[in-house]
Amino acid sequence: MVAQSVAEILGNHVRLTVEGIDRMYLNLYVPALQSAFGAVSFFRAHRGQPLASSALMNPMSRRFVAALDSFIARHAVPLVLFRKGQRKDDVMAERLRSFAHEEGVVFIGKAQEKTPVFRTEKRHSPRTGRPYPWIVKSTAMVNHYYIYALDRDFGPFFLKFCTYFPYNGKLCLNGHEYAKRQLTREGIVFQALDNGVQSCADPQRLQEICDSLTADKIDRLLRKWLDRLPHPFTAADRQAGYRYDLSILQAEFSLTQVLDRPVHGRLFFEQVIRENLDLGRPEEVQLIFNRRITRATPGRFRTRILTQDVTPSLHVYYKSARIKQYHKEQRALRTETTINNTYDFRIGKRLGNLPKLREIGFAANRRLLEVERVSHDCILAEDTFQKINSPIALNGQRASGLRFADTRVHPLWHALILFRLLANGFRTADLRNHLAALSGRTPEAIGRGAMTYQLRRLRLHGMIERIPHSHRYRVTDAGFRAALFFTRTYNRLLRPALAAVIPDHHAAATLLKRSFDALDTRIAAWLAKNQLGQSNLTHSREIPFLKQT
Repeated sequence: MVAQSVAEILGNHVRLTVEGIDRMYLNLYVPALQSAFGAVSFFRAHRGQPLASSALMNPMSRRFVAALDSFIARHAVPLVLFRKGQRKDDVMAERLRSFAHEEGVVFIGKAQEKTPVFRTEKRHSPRTGRPYPWIVKSTAMVNHYYIYALDRDFGPFFLKFCTYFPYNGKLCLNGHEYAKRQLTREGIVFQALDNGVQSCADPQRLQEICDSLTADKIDRLLRKWLDRLPHPFTAADRQAGYRYDLSILQAEFSLTQVLDRPVHGRLFFEQVIRENLDLGRPEEVQLIFNRRITRATPGRFRTRILTQDVTPSLHVYYKSARIKQYHKEQRALRTETTINNTYDFRIGKRLGNLPKLREIGFAANRRLLEVERVSHDCILAEDTFQKINSPIALNGQRASGLRFADTRVHPLWHALILFRLLANGFRTADLRNHLAALSGRTPEAIGRGAMTYQLRRLRLHGMIERIPHSHRYRVTDAGFRAALFFTRTYNRLLRPALAAVIPDHHAAATLLKRSFDALDTRIAAWLAKNQLGQSNLTHSREIPFLKQT
């Protein structure tokens, strides 16, 4: 029988789970040359020039381009002039199919792109009025060389160099390709996905390999290929400290769960899309990314559902970060967090911060799946339902029940759903503000005694717990599950049913409403036939429970 719930699909139909770095896009730069002062110091203090100007940069650029052209001719490397709009990765995939070597440069591409550069600006001395050159930062359209290569350990990657001072560049690699290469070298049989692994004879070793991709190994990859390729800086420059470093421009952290059948992936997304269209709300994004969000927090917080052909994908945004979830090649559930700006999480950009980013990225993937699992599978047992609805006494304290469909309790459940998603818990003032908004009152209209009463009810029933040594509370797992069950049962079952059974209510003509209307008509006809009026028998649709609700 096909599983219907998210929890069942993830628990019973996942055949392989792999967590690892996906694509990494890194800045390649010389730290001391990223400011105008650093550029001036390079030419005057290091190279001993009396004045610093762009005239000194041009010979360096010509030598670097000549060295690249010589490398292309000497090694018979194909040169590709990229066209506007052409996908460079497609060119690499095509040429890689006919590349016969285990390691080497596959081809070199060339394109003009806008980039930051240094220019010389003429200024005049305020004392003498004489002109002098001054270096300033600017932008220009400059030729870039894309070096697409195949590494024995990392597989396909590319290095991009700007051909103008300070010769910044980019390094792009893929963690899944690294894992495949390591599996091949160790002789472990596996079946590949387009960007991942579908099956593996040793899943534990596969995960160990993914975990072993560290910042040091990435740095060694860079140093290895910088030694083999033309370099814009001389050995004396590098010895003086003008060496390339890496910073993180974009990092993708993926969780791949290979499913036993394609139908389970489609069922998963049907359930997730229906249940979690609001994952992009600020309160929910805080849970996923474990960050505090206030009204002053910049950026977008939203959820998008995209459908390409018949394959849906879920996108959750936080500032410049994104989580994407999709059915990969109809075989696996792929959840991947992309971090585009490390400062969104108060982490530096240097490659040495990769362990901290890994922790954030992988935790975000897991939290998203946790929210989806609990959100869909929030059923309560009968005894639990009755306990929540009944009064409770604990340690000499008493509290009334949290009755289902009670209009005074319903705002509490909605607030709990929001507060569960707050990484640092909530305060009494937070609960007061939400209750006021949900009940159409002002916060001042809810007294301190009323708030104490509500907090005690929630705490004694186990819906919330106090965070030690603080005046904050957190929503428990049981509280989150109960809040989802009570609110969704009310919104999706009770309210539509009431709309169907209440007479003269202009609800949609559902099967349930048509059935109740037919029943009401038949009973009314029977009453008229037997000459029974309203004073003798209560009308069939005037049920005390419904009237109370």
